[in-house]
Amino acid sequence: MNFKHLHYFWVTAKAGGVMRAGEQLHTTPQTLSGQIKLLEDWLGRKLFQKSGRNMELTEDGRLALGYADQIFTLGAELENAVRQASGQRRVLDFKVGVADSVTKSLAYRLLEPALEVEAPVRMICSEGKFPDLLAKLALNQLDLVIADEPMSKRISVKAFNHPLGRSPMSFFCTPALKAQLKGAFPACLNGAPMLLQGAQASVRQQWEGWLSHHQIHPTTIGEFDDGALMNAFGRKGRGVFMAPSVMEADIVEQFGVEVIGRSDELVEEFFAVSVERRITHPCVVAITTAARDQLFT
Repeated sequence: MNFKHLHYFWVTAKAGGVMRAGEQLHTTPQTLSGQIKLLEDWLGRKLFQKSGRNMELTEDGRLALGYADQIFTLGAELENAVRQASGQRRVLDFKVGVADSVTKSLAYRLLEPALEVEAPVRMICSEGKFPDLLAKLALNQLDLVIADEPMSKRISVKAFNHPLGRSPMSFFCTPALKAQLKGAFPACLNGAPMLLQGAQASVRQQWEGWLSHHQIHPTTIGEFDDGALMNAFGRKGRGVFMAPSVMEADIVEQFGVEVIGRSDELVEEFFAVSVERRITHPCVVAITTAARDQLFT
């Protein structure tokens, strides 16, 4: 196999297309397409297929991408190991997965302490569905998974939940939308446009019961698996949205919104899931300690 062709395929798949990949690799899209075509010919399988104006991976392409991830990760580890043997300071690889239901700004706050450990760290972040990340954890492709729910005992993965902390929920909206709401919180949500986390988010399991208890009937405008996209809609005044109260100051500053209320009845919990029962990885130790002692105090 020509690993240059494989590398071009890998970068293109990660970048989302030949245009962006060409910019990263400082080559033309035509050259990239030609190199990937040679790899496809060698494998005897199509790795990309057209979807409108875009290109998406085929089933064989997704399979190839998984192997390419492992190959080039191992290559980086080889480089680190050789440099360490030659007397250079070792770089600690930290491979972490973040469930896509976790707010991006909170994920950053949780992960930031990993970069403060004594050894130089190269953090490799993946985002995806919680079950998919657990599968990678089971294959030792990840050192840690950050999620807003614990790993279920029904999942046959030998891993352990490490609670990081819990936070009540705060409700936000733009000043213009706030002026249109009637009454005090939470009654002001009655009939208000609402932006919600996706159905798989842990807080959604509490939502319907909370509405029933308070006899509130907001109008759901949208549901989002991607918290960043939900916040973007909230920033434009499309609806009220909720997020962990621990992130209030960041959300208000970043999106120019206001807090209209809080609820201790709606709670979001966060967990670190690792294959270690007793945490020893320096980055995981830093994350769990900072979360428990500082972020969620």
